[in-house]
Amino acid sequence: MCILTIFGVDLYHNKGTKINTEYQHLNYLVMKSIIIRSLMLIAIMYSVNSCSPDSADSTDVSSTTSSSSLVKYSYSATELETMQLINTYRVSIGLNALEKNDYVSYKCEAHDTYMITNNVVSHDDFVARSEDIMKKVGAKTVAENIAYNFATPQAALNAWLNSPGHKENIEGDFTHFGIAVRENPTTGKKYYTNIFIKM
Repeated sequence: MCILTIFGVDLYHNKGTKINTEYQHLNYLVMKSIIIRSLMLIAIMYSVNSCSPDSADSTDVSSTTSSSSLVKYSYSATELETMQLINTYRVSIGLNALEKNDYVSYKCEAHDTYMITNNVVSHDDFVARSEDIMKKVGAKTVAENIAYNFATPQAALNAWLNSPGHKENIEGDFTHFGIAVRENPTTGKKYYTNIFIKM
């Protein structure tokens, strides 16, 4: 008889007999775990594209109570206008409006600051951002749109709507959103980060 240890479980094998059913069950569990992890990775990668879907209930842009205790975000007129334009568009095509989420806007602001500081336009660290948002506000899905060098919220929205991926995100199945619009003090160019979540 030989003894084989796999993942801390001793499996006995007699010459000429099959390995016991505990090994077969363990193999099944290991394979199931690998498949689930792979599917989760694929789901995250799908959500990490350059744009994200969003959806909610009314044209009113009201704050989420559950996450308002995390941070209080002060919206600029440009940010409120951009959010209102997105919700007006969604409602015009029969979708529900999104509710603003201060914590998500705070994360958008941090990403704008990163892009300005590093002189890049990117979705760098989106996975870390989305995982943080999921953990802090209980979001099930997170997606992101960014824009650069648009002077007005309407111009940024038009560009997003003319991009199939960004448009898909704006028309997507989300409940809340956040936004930050920051201007590079050196160049005067505006950076937009718009994150959508589904609670």
